[in-house]
Amino acid sequence: MSSDSAPAASTRGLFFANPTFHFETLRNAGYVASNCADLGEMLAAVKAIAEGDVESWYLAWQHTADRVLALAERTRDALSKGGAYMRACTYQRLAEFLLPPADPRRPASFEKIAKYFSSGLETLGVRCERISVPYGGGALRAFYYPGPPGAERKPLIMFGGGFDSLLEEYYPNVAAAALARGYSVLTYEGPGQGEALRRYALTYTPEWEKPVAAVLEAFLRTQPRPSRIVLIGMSMGGYFAPRAAAFEPRIDGVVAYDTMYDFGAVLGPVLAAAKNPVAMSNIAVAWAARNAMWTFGTRDLDETMRAAAAYTLAPVADRIRQHVLILAGMDDHFVPIQQTAEFEKALVNARSVTTRIFDRQSGGAGHCQPGAPALYHAALFDWLLEKFP
Repeated sequence: MSSDSAPAASTRGLFFANPTFHFETLRNAGYVASNCADLGEMLAAVKAIAEGDVESWYLAWQHTADRVLALAERTRDALSKGGAYMRACTYQRLAEFLLPPADPRRPASFEKIAKYFSSGLETLGVRCERISVPYGGGALRAFYYPGPPGAERKPLIMFGGGFDSLLEEYYPNVAAAALARGYSVLTYEGPGQGEALRRYALTYTPEWEKPVAAVLEAFLRTQPRPSRIVLIGMSMGGYFAPRAAAFEPRIDGVVAYDTMYDFGAVLGPVLAAAKNPVAMSNIAVAWAARNAMWTFGTRDLDETMRAAAAYTLAPVADRIRQHVLILAGMDDHFVPIQQTAEFEKALVNARSVTTRIFDRQSGGAGHCQPGAPALYHAALFDWLLEKFP
């Protein structure tokens, strides 16, 4: 475990006073490192957004996505052209992020995200094999990025998201960095995420070993079985990945990025607050409540609270026998830091447990180290070298 003391946090340097606007901007600003965002473009968009105005947020990021798409289409240099497509994808994701689930602009936006991303990969020459995984009367999307020669000697990195996930974000988040280090990467969406939710109305299951097994089986129909597999879960995926590892013997290592030992305890207070109509004027509360009912497939806040209570690792943590890496931010505004200690204590049969807590001075103290992917990557890839030499 690693953490340092730090002075009190300051509001200086925030993109926005509104914490949701700031967090989501910072989260995507981190993708500058993979050429999937550009700071100047993002600062120009920020200036056009009225504080706390969700429609202004949508229009500014949509305009930015359109501008960068036009740049991509008139650019001849392949690296510049491909990078512009990837940035347009990022800004399109940002534009739709806060739209209500039933907003009529969502379907077209989702199609644009997929199109821009595909154009970016193709232009950049990034190999990506698309896998359609039969599941629950619909299908899950998965992308396999084969690594360079020698990748077969390294663990396969399998990566999934959480409460607000789209498959296209996983490339700038981890796949680009892993490919540069010689790894192959398998990213996937589960029920309640991405296309599975939007096209097939597949909603979350606490038994996350089921979608993970389905993805692995579809992958192994066309690929040799990797010598080792490391499963990473982002955000709510800090519950999903360890839960799957507890029941999936093909997983050799698991990463909670970040801690999500008890999602019901995280979401419950927000949903309780949402019962007050005044609280629904808060952007974060309104977004979380609407997204929860959409992704869980529930009808009201009470049903959603009951559903969320099942998403706890307490009953299954003792079944986890893999190497475990836990990441956490000292100032995570979603997940109380004490959940990290609770998770560590419950991992009584894990092969090893490594915890990395990022402090304020590091710049990575927020939830999933927004804006600081270099810190998260350093911790992740050093752990992989140590545990899977």
